[in-house]
Amino acid sequence: MRSPLISLLLVGALALSGCAAATPSPEADPTAAATTEASSDAGAGADCEGIAVIVDFGTLDEDAASECVDATSATAAADALDEAGVTTEGSVEWGDAIVCRVNDRPGPDETVEVAGEASFVESCQSMPPAYAYWALWVKPSAGAEWEYAQEGLGTLELEPGQSVGLVYTTGTETPTPAG
Repeated sequence: MRSPLISLLLVGALALSGCAAATPSPEADPTAAATTEASSDAGAGADCEGIAVIVDFGTLDEDAASECVDATSATAAADALDEAGVTTEGSVEWGDAIVCRVNDRPGPDETVEVAGEASFVESCQSMPPAYAYWALWVKPSAGAEWEYAQEGLGTLELEPGQSVGLVYTTGTETPTPAG
């Protein structure tokens, strides 16, 4: 039986994530322009007839990536990520219902620092802190707005023309993927 505190933390993290703020403008956030440029250069998104996969490492100091995965029917999000060359790791407690690491980031020996918060090393034992985690997004069609995923990678199914995005989110805002 899970403790009420763990359940409350999970619900709180998901609730905070669902209150997504718009992606900051390049003028407001100088790193936003670099992220948008990196995602656009990779070629996924509006022109993808399969499933667009977008990964934004945020403050983890790694280039954003996007890939268009061939798909002609419903595809598991985990399979689309795998085909795009994106690896994910869940947590010991929650499995693939949450995303703890993407392409081994943050690494098990990497100290994550967020302004105004305690630094930490992600162990992937349980829920990550509410101020530093991977947010999972879905875009139902090329012209649609990004929506916070309502389920984890283990159950999320995508149709051709949809996009899936992972954004390493720090602080109080949850930016959407660029692209």
